[in-house]
Amino acid sequence: MKSRLPINIINGAGMIIIVVIFLMPFVWMVSTSFKTLGETMTFPPVWFPDQFLWENFTKAWNSGPFLRYFFNSVVVTFGILVLQFCTIIPAAYAFARYTFKGDRFFFGLTMITLMIPPQLIFLPVYLQMSSWGLLDSLWALILPFASSAFGIFLLRQSFKQVPEELLEAARLDEASEGKIILKIMIPMAKPVLITFALFSFITHWNDYFWPLVMTTSDSARTLPLGISKLREVEGGVAWNILMAGNMILVIPILIVFFFAQRQIIRAFVYTGVK
Repeated sequence: MKSRLPINIINGAGMIIIVVIFLMPFVWMVSTSFKTLGETMTFPPVWFPDQFLWENFTKAWNSGPFLRYFFNSVVVTFGILVLQFCTIIPAAYAFARYTFKGDRFFFGLTMITLMIPPQLIFLPVYLQMSSWGLLDSLWALILPFASSAFGIFLLRQSFKQVPEELLEAARLDEASEGKIILKIMIPMAKPVLITFALFSFITHWNDYFWPLVMTTSDSARTLPLGISKLREVEGGVAWNILMAGNMILVIPILIVFFFAQRQIIRAFVYTGVK
């Protein structure tokens, strides 16, 4: 036990250092969002403001149609999630529980799309959205992400862990494939589904590139684009206002993560059917 004590101390110290490194930018953002503009420019840096200026959040919110940006972000993010669930669940079930001609080829083709960044294919997608007359609309931000190769892969691995005997018993009871998916597969894969939903939510809630390309007016723009316009507030880069805007962007993610963290842990430790 004594010989392991120094190793445990070193491991604990290393973990603390890593946590501090990752937390420092977030703490700095929170602190700066309450500072005066002068406090953001001082050197050495001031970690805690003399007084907390809640009006920074009011200025950030009133600097543009932030309610519209927020509404658009909610619609786009949850619209993508709904469409993704409608596509990845049956696709993952087919890849996991059925053998058909070309199944490996199609699954490999699906996995290849993981290596293609959205920036590489935005031009043909842009032209397609233009031909459909969907540019500068929320549909142009939703439809290109209606499915997810990562979600299919993640869910397929979870579905493969369900014993075949359980599915055969359900079929003997004359359960349809749709009922098997809804009553057996989805409940057992709930932690994985919630984990994927969180990853997808964070990705599309924070997405800046795609809304920038597909929209030209505030009526269809999302929160990240609204935050970027805060650089123009008060005739220059007001870092306190900008960080207050970033806090508005981050708070929904923290709320969602708080409620989903238990399911995320279950998804990573899940190894079989209990």
